[in-house]
Amino acid sequence: MDYQFQFSSLSDFFAMGDYAFFVWLAYGVSFTALGILVASCLTQRKRVIKQISQKQAREARLKQHRSKSS
Repeated sequence: MDYQFQFSSLSDFFAMGDYAFFVWLAYGVSFTALGILVASCLTQRKRVIKQISQKQAREARLKQHRSKSS
């Protein structure tokens, strides 16, 4: 099998046949969107864990208060 590459050099690869701006912009937008998505998921996860621990502490205080008043 004879493989033939589309680009003759590395600089031709980065130039992308005069479409470099659009190609690399698409990559940049995609990676930026993925980065924002990952950051959003991580911060939301931390927020949910904090809310759960606050709710558990509140329920424990209520349970303790109810057992003292009975």
